[in-house]
Amino acid sequence: MTTVAFVGLGTMGLPMAANLCKNGFSVIAYNRTASKVEELVPLGAKTAATPSEAVREADVVVTMLSDDNTLLEVFYGAGGIMDGIQAGMTVIDCSTVSPETSKQLYQELQQHEVSFLDAPVTGSKPAAESGTLTFMVGGDEAALEKNRAIFEAMGRKIKYMGPSGAGSYMKLANNTLVGIHTAAMCEGLAIAAKAGIDPESFLEIVSSGAANSRQLELKAPKILDRDFSVQFSLKLMTKDLRLASQLGQQLRTPMPALDTVRNVFQIAEAQGLGELDLSSLLTLYEQWSGVEVRKAEASSQLELELDQTKEQTERRRSIRVPMDFTVMIAVHQWEQEGAFTGQQIKGKLVDISNQGLQIATSFPLSKDMFVVFHFPQEAELPPITGKIIRIEQLEHEYHYGCLMSGVPPYVRIKLEEYIQRKIDEQQEAIR
Repeated sequence: MTTVAFVGLGTMGLPMAANLCKNGFSVIAYNRTASKVEELVPLGAKTAATPSEAVREADVVVTMLSDDNTLLEVFYGAGGIMDGIQAGMTVIDCSTVSPETSKQLYQELQQHEVSFLDAPVTGSKPAAESGTLTFMVGGDEAALEKNRAIFEAMGRKIKYMGPSGAGSYMKLANNTLVGIHTAAMCEGLAIAAKAGIDPESFLEIVSSGAANSRQLELKAPKILDRDFSVQFSLKLMTKDLRLASQLGQQLRTPMPALDTVRNVFQIAEAQGLGELDLSSLLTLYEQWSGVEVRKAEASSQLELELDQTKEQTERRRSIRVPMDFTVMIAVHQWEQEGAFTGQQIKGKLVDISNQGLQIATSFPLSKDMFVVFHFPQEAELPPITGKIIRIEQLEHEYHYGCLMSGVPPYVRIKLEEYIQRKIDEQQEAIR
């Protein structure tokens, strides 16, 4: 029986490893978050404390990690893969990384008589769960054929693209289209909604004509249901678009559409959408257009939820809840059309109300700047964007009044609940 070490059990890696277990492979799994590994134990997988421990007893190593730095750390860091490899192994990297990283690992492992395949995938979480991913593979074709059964346990289509790096080149070209198609879909929906056209009718017409795309078919139902649970996160798509843009520069190939869409995704990530599905990009367009895109029944449900909290909201609208904890603040300012600059500073959240927040920092800021900051983990809130509308200079620091900007209704409801919890805690302490 072939033993596979699987390193990286995120949104995609976990179901991929599960399919290997279900198809009769012996799996040894490692993940930085150990609880993910435990989910595979009932399927027969063994667990490992480090990547090197997972690799030592394996015939094949599969990695599925978020970016270049994480992949290289897993290979070269303490207790990494390089500490456990043995001649004759095959390493299959399914991560989306730069072709340079893929070629570097190929050359390094060649010196250890280990085969390396860059084999990123297309198809998001549902395809990973159903075992219908598409693999685009670069490296030695003989190594692919030797391990085809492993690929077939996780995917439906396995395409050999060429020498080392070819799979990574292909994936970045592919995700350039995915990102552009997603932005195009969101723009079209925003135009239709602003003009008063029913989103369902819009998507029905688009899907029947030349403007249809696979991305629209996959994401339209989620958008209409306001379901932005992660199939492929917005922050990972933003990372891929950055890599594709860098590749375009290296190849001296102008990519005006890619560069524009990359900036849009970067703005969305800065506004706290990174941990949601990439289809949540729509909410950025909703902020810009001032109109929400939702089908009638979803709108009715939201109105019901808002009605339930309206009385509570009005009652405490003027109440400012004191806070006192350090936050990292991302400051963003438009540089020119289609681009922005940003930097990280340390500050303190002073107080919060339903309408805005007050932050303090020694760093001088200006009115109309946008700031993005994180709440404590207990709040279970995404980062929230505020626009500076008031400045008060004290002896050693500045206090900035920030109007919350473009907070989606479901986040505002959770914010209301968090404020109420803080009010209740304060009142309980007084008693």
